[in-house]
Amino acid sequence: MSARSGQGLSSVLLAGGGSAGHVSPLLALADCLRRRDPDLRVTALGTQNGLEQRLVPARGYDLRTIPKVAFPRRPGGALGRLPRALKAAVDAAGAAMDATSPDVVVGFGGYVSSPAYLAARKRKIPIVVHEQNSRPGLANRLGARLTPYVATTFASTSLAHATAIGMPLRREIAVLDRAARRSEALAHFGLDDHRPTLLVTGGSLGAHRLNAAFASQVDALRARGIQVLHITGLGKAFAQDSKMTGPPYVVADYVDRMDLAYAAADLVVARSGANTVCELTAVGLPAVYVPLPIGNGEQRFNAADVVAAGGGILLDDSALTPQWIEEALVPLVTDGPRIAGMARAAATMGEREADERLADLVAVAADSRGVR
Repeated sequence: MSARSGQGLSSVLLAGGGSAGHVSPLLALADCLRRRDPDLRVTALGTQNGLEQRLVPARGYDLRTIPKVAFPRRPGGALGRLPRALKAAVDAAGAAMDATSPDVVVGFGGYVSSPAYLAARKRKIPIVVHEQNSRPGLANRLGARLTPYVATTFASTSLAHATAIGMPLRREIAVLDRAARRSEALAHFGLDDHRPTLLVTGGSLGAHRLNAAFASQVDALRARGIQVLHITGLGKAFAQDSKMTGPPYVVADYVDRMDLAYAAADLVVARSGANTVCELTAVGLPAVYVPLPIGNGEQRFNAADVVAAGGGILLDDSALTPQWIEEALVPLVTDGPRIAGMARAAATMGEREADERLADLVAVAADSRGVR
């Protein structure tokens, strides 16, 4: 029987929450598994206050929540409280498994995955791990030690048993034809059809550096004939002069139709979270990547391959200034041939079928338990 058939599985539990970086690939896999078998029971395991609270039920999947457990990076009081907190989370994850009887548990890292991995191991349920970032987090380093079924987004990721498959993407992104949808996309956002279009986004939570720098350059960008779709993050939209004329500068705090945002854009300025990098390369969009300047530096590494291929530019957070927008970005956005070359280079790095490849790995893991 082909692993791609998906027959034999009756229930899966997908663990990942807190941020779009974990929730987006989780939902992409869920949708892929449901396309293969509409009767499959798909349950998501998440936190009580992450994006999954809204996104998972809206997509039609059952959400079970467990306590959020953060692993301290240095000694202190939090480390002393870890064993009790972890046990409570593992028990809650185990209760979700007992209630849904999953054939396979798939973890995407983050706060809920470690408890899920430990509860699954106790129940002898096969585990599949998917690591989004170039540098794996603590949860997936643990998970990779407990299973041979490990997938990564980037080939450069060092993780036990790993095979690089790319990032599972939302179907509307994976199948997007930007050229075919451009007119529809521009009309959707109230943008003109004859101007270079810049998309600025800091992700679902926004990015203060991006928001502040571009808010100060609205007039300068419009004066150069550049129109902008600026996604600020929830609650962070800023007001503009109601009397302004010229190219549109559209501000939105959140956009549900990112496929249309990508179809409208010629160039993107964004953080370099793994999901963002993979979506942009899949649809062939050139970008200026501005890595988040905190954490373990994974955002810089996420963009390294596409930047090396010529499909993007890496910019330090501190270098994103109004002066840089005027002196470097404006000439780039208005250089059609250069933008076209960057778009072709970005597309060479894209992977549109990672959801199918991860679903295949889930099927292989199910076979290991004799599900079929």
